[in-house]
Amino acid sequence: MNSIFAVLLGYLLGSVPFGLILTNLFGDGNLRSIGSGNIGATNVLRTGNKGLAAATLLLDGAKGFAAVWLAWRYWPDAAGLAGLGAVLGHCFPLWLKFKGGKGVATTFGVTLALGWPMGLAYAATWLAILAITRISSLSGMTAALAAPIGAWLAGQAQLVPMLAAIAAIIIVLHRENIGRLRAGTEPKVGKRA
Repeated sequence: MNSIFAVLLGYLLGSVPFGLILTNLFGDGNLRSIGSGNIGATNVLRTGNKGLAAATLLLDGAKGFAAVWLAWRYWPDAAGLAGLGAVLGHCFPLWLKFKGGKGVATTFGVTLALGWPMGLAYAATWLAILAITRISSLSGMTAALAAPIGAWLAGQAQLVPMLAAIAAIIIVLHRENIGRLRAGTEPKVGKRA
């Protein structure tokens, strides 16, 4: 039962669509009709509002962190499952007909809550690839793939299956981006769609 409660807690927290809420609140248009139509920070950036994009990034990370932190207080053995639930909630929110974001920022919050070295390694990978390529999708996928490897290297093998599942979700949700990367047409950060 603890595992079920942890996943449900994570899902509910993860499904709060901060990008959509902020863009509606500040009159930056319907996020669902801009760029990819996703609710994450990269798509919010396509509105041209860098402040809202940064706020979305922080809030999406915070909900992943909060899910793991709260689960750790009540169901410590199921904290990782709360993280998985948060990513699922962000990517497939019930309130938005299961069409949300791609889970990269939420996964950062999850990894940070599971262990700050893992979170910093995730962020460093993300930022390094972004600085080199300026391609958000590539940096997000690389960081997601690095997370289970980092957990294994850090001696936290129990987290590897959950982080590998999250990485698989992120990769699948980026399948269109992968096609554009192969074709050389993937947009760079800051470019309006």
